[in-house]
Amino acid sequence: MNEFAKEGWVKSSYSGGGNCVEVSVASGAVGVRDSKRPGGGELRFTPAEWGAFVAGVKGGEYDLGR
Repeated sequence: MNEFAKEGWVKSSYSGGGNCVEVSVASGAVGVRDSKRPGGGELRFTPAEWGAFVAGVKGGEYDLGR
């Protein structure tokens, strides 16, 4: 069991239709995985990397067609 499994995974309240990602925070890292393939591994980010990504999402940096 890795550190993310101990902490638990969280799925967005906006999830629907099965196309979701899950996030877990543990040991100074943020893990992201595909909810349809929980055993398929995860991407790991530092808190700073994750914070920059979240700030970009909130700021519209990744909005398509704008």
